[in-house]
Parts: sequence; C-alpha cells; structure tokens
Amino acid sequence: MSAAASTPPPLRHRITGIYLFLAAFNLGAWIWAFIVFHAQPFLLGTGLLAYGFGLRHAVDADHIASIDNVTRKLMQEGKRPVSVGLFFALGHATVVVIVAALVALTASAMRNRIDGWKEIGGLIATGSSALFLFLIAAMNIMILRGVWTAFRQVRAGKPYNPNDLDLLLNDRGLLARIFRPVFKMVSQSWHMFPVGFLFGLGFDTATEVSLLGLSASQATQGVSVAVILVFPMLFAAGMALVDTTDGILMLGAYEWAFIRPIRKLYYNLVITFVSVLVALLIGGIETLGILAEHFDLHGPIWSAAQNLNENFNMLGFVVIGIFVAAWLISILIYRRNGYDNLPDPSPQA
Repeated sequence: MSAAASTPPPLRHRITGIYLFLAAFNLGAWIWAFIVFHAQPFLLGTGLLAYGFGLRHAVDADHIASIDNVTRKLMQEGKRPVSVGLFFALGHATVVVIVAALVALTASAMRNRIDGWKEIGGLIATGSSALFLFLIAAMNIMILRGVWTAFRQVRAGKPYNPNDLDLLLNDRGLLARIFRPVFKMVSQSWHMFPVGFLFGLGFDTATEVSLLGLSASQATQGVSVAVILVFPMLFAAGMALVDTTDGILMLGAYEWAFIRPIRKLYYNLVITFVSVLVALLIGGIETLGILAEHFDLHGPIWSAAQNLNENFNMLGFVVIGIFVAAWLISILIYRRNGYDNLPDPSPQA
C-alpha cells in the first residue's frame, strides 16, 4: 500500500480520538454540574449560560484568526494538524479556570462588604459586556464585507487571488495581530497550548468578563468556590468543542481550497456571520435591558428585553440554537445552490 493511500485512515483515527476526548470532556462537565446542582436545579440554567458563553467565545475574531494562521502555517510545512484548536482552547481555558476561581474567592471573602455596590457593579459589568460585543460585531462586519466581496467574485467566475483573502483574514482580532510573531514559532499542534494561555491572560472579551461576573455573583450569594468552578469548566468545554471543530474545518477548508476555493470562502463567510449575529443579539438585549430599567420604558420590546435580562441563562439556549441553525441552513444553501459545481476561477497573477 502506498504512503498516499495510507494517509486518510490515520487522519480519521486522530479526528475520532479528539472527538472522543471532547465528548468525555463535555459529558463529564455536565455530569459534574448535575451532581453539584441536584439540590439547586435553578443553577443548571446558569451552567447552560456559562456553556453558551464558551460556545460564543470560540468564534471571537482572535480565536478564529489564531487557529486559522497556525493551521495554514503547518499545512504549508506539509503537516495535517487536527488538534490546533484543541490545544489553543485548553491553554486558554487554564487561565479562565484559575482567574474565575480567584475572583470567586475574592468575592466570597468580601461578601459582607459589597452589598451596596451590587447595583452599580451590575450596571458597569452589563454595560461593558454590551460595549465589547458591539465592538466585536463592528470589526467582524468589516471582515464579513471583504469575505462576501471575494465570495461574490468567485461565484461570478471572476479571477480570485487566495493571498488577498489570507491578508484580510490575518487582520482579524487585536490580540491575534499583537501575537502574530509568536505564530512563527509554532511547529507542532501542542505548541498552541502556551499561545492559548497567553491569549487567555488578556481577558478582554465580553464573554470572559461575563463569566467572571457570573462567578463573583454566585460567590456573593453564598455558593461555594468548589461549586462555582463548574461554570468555568462548562465554559471551557463549550469553547474547546467549537475551537477544535474550527481547526479541523479549517484543515478541510484549506485542503479543499486546492480544488474548490469557494469552500474556504464560504466557511469563513458563515463563521464570521455567526459571530456578528450572536454579538449583536446579546449586546442588543443587554443594552435594551439597561435602557428599559433606568429610563422606566414600557412596551412589548422593552418588556421582552427586561424578561430576557432577568432570565439571562436562557440566552445559553439561544446561542446554541443559533449555532445549530446557522450551520444547518448554510449547508442547505451551499448544496442547493450547487456551489461545488461552479467553474473554478483562474487565480489572479
């Protein structure tokens, strides 16, 4: 049997092994949640919110750009990496768990001193979260516009230069641009663990800020730190699932790009659109809730926003639903429009 013929089975085995690990990680996190929350079932909803935060955080521009850049680099070196996203997520999650535990410990120790600051702190935290989300959406809308333009060119059969898309995608995410020189030192997938750890030290995104607020809030209500650790673990499980899948899909997208460049474009189009949609939705709900509460606004829209903010854990269902619906609809659109049957555009010089 030739070397080329023996390549696919090991790759499939590696991908299967990774998803078995992820299944155990996600299932284990939820089993832990059910065990510790059996006497407080309402906290399961909070756990779902933390899990939804992890899913959403994984489509932040910095995550997508980092995994994309390293996957492309390793493939150019003749490798077929399948665990780039997994190691990045594990490194990132290490920081999340440590910091969430420290925040919970601090909040628990100061529980009797911060009651008067809860309302102000909640307003600042929610406002900051919404602002971060709108900034994320604004940056990704610019990227989305560029990817959509390139996608339309390919769909119309016009010349296509893949280097233009690579330059566009390299501009995603502030931290990804700052740490871009670090990517050059990555020669194996596991090297992404320390890279993910570095990114985790930034704690500059709405979902991470919200998770810390969630941990602090539960600590001030008397929930033990051991129980609160379930939230960052659920966050990490959701983030690892999406980050790993992103890396594997990117591997496939770049391999497909040699045959069908439109696949790479379509993948980036969908994942950027999902990031924009979720950021605008959650940021919008948070903003409407703040306005309704502090300006005493009434009406169906304001009431709905207040209800969602009062039952914020329901947004975990919303985030998961958006992910599933977006991917299912995008697959149907791709197949229905027969994009794979389009003639390959001749690359630009």
